[in-house]
Parts: sequence; C-alpha cells; structure tokens
Amino acid sequence: MAALEAAAADVLADKGYEATTMTEIAARAGASIGSLYQYFPTKEDIAAHLHAAYLDQLDAALSDVDPAPIAGLIDAIFEALGSFLKAHPALATLVNRRDIDPARKLASRTALEERLGKMLAASGALPAPQIAGLAVLLLQQIKIAVMLTASGRPEDIAAIRHLKTMLHRELDALAGEAGRR
Repeated sequence: MAALEAAAADVLADKGYEATTMTEIAARAGASIGSLYQYFPTKEDIAAHLHAAYLDQLDAALSDVDPAPIAGLIDAIFEALGSFLKAHPALATLVNRRDIDPARKLASRTALEERLGKMLAASGALPAPQIAGLAVLLLQQIKIAVMLTASGRPEDIAAIRHLKTMLHRELDALAGEAGRR
C-alpha cells in the first residue's frame, strides 16, 4: 500500500490531478491495476486518502513550531511549510481538487485554524479577540504560499516574501497595540 501511495503522490505532483490515471499510478508502483483497485477503487479515493494524510502530517509539523516570540512565528511557520512542501509536492495538486468532500474540507480547515490560533495565542503578544480572525487569515496566506511554491517561478517565490512581510507587519502592529493597552 505504501508503494501505491508513493506512486500516486509522484504522479499527482508530476501530472496534476486531471491528467493522473489509475493505470499510471499502478505502473509507477510496479503493481497490477487490480492491486490498486483493491485498496483504492477510484482516483478520487486515493487522492482523498493522500490529502487527508498530508493535512494531518502538516498539522503535526506545525505543532513542532515554537510559537514564541511572535517576531519569529511567521518565519517559523513558513519554514515548516516550505520543508513540508519539498517533502510532499503533491499537496499543491491535492488542495486544488474540486471533488473534495465539503465536510472533510471544513474539518481540515477548522483543525488547521485551531492549530494556528493556539500558536498565535501562545505568543501572548496578540489581543485575544482577534486571534480567531488572524488564524483564518494566516491559513489563507499559507494556502496562497502553497500554490506559489508549486509554480516555482521566481516572481511567485518573491511574492511569498511579500506575504511574509505583510503578515509580520500586521502581527507587529497588533502586538504593539496590545502592549500599549
């Protein structure tokens, strides 16, 4: 099963979701198509399985980020994200699928927002009433960074630096406001 998952991730990263076929996944794994269908009856099934596993792994990677001090939090999150995307390039393809179960999508989004909210709160530098909104904003910026990283274009990589700068400025401003209160 691990070989099938690895092959699916490779094909998805190389070809994109629409162009990926079950036949190609089986061939890349060196397995029969019947073996693939035994574990994953459809392309949607294996994509959903990988997507869920990657989101759980990303959540675990983010849990290792030290939330304090606030000044380094954004850099640490984006560093963890960059490392994760290098190890799992298929994530960019998987998050853009249109056939994601809405309930699963909401559950994953909520879990990641909660993780980010806890990290922001743990810094102790931000106003508590704004943390939930900041977590939503941060997750959306992470999603943008995933797409920009996947393209590999120099302009897109530069855009990630701008994203980080904007986030730094917003968090610094909010932390400064909270400190003056």
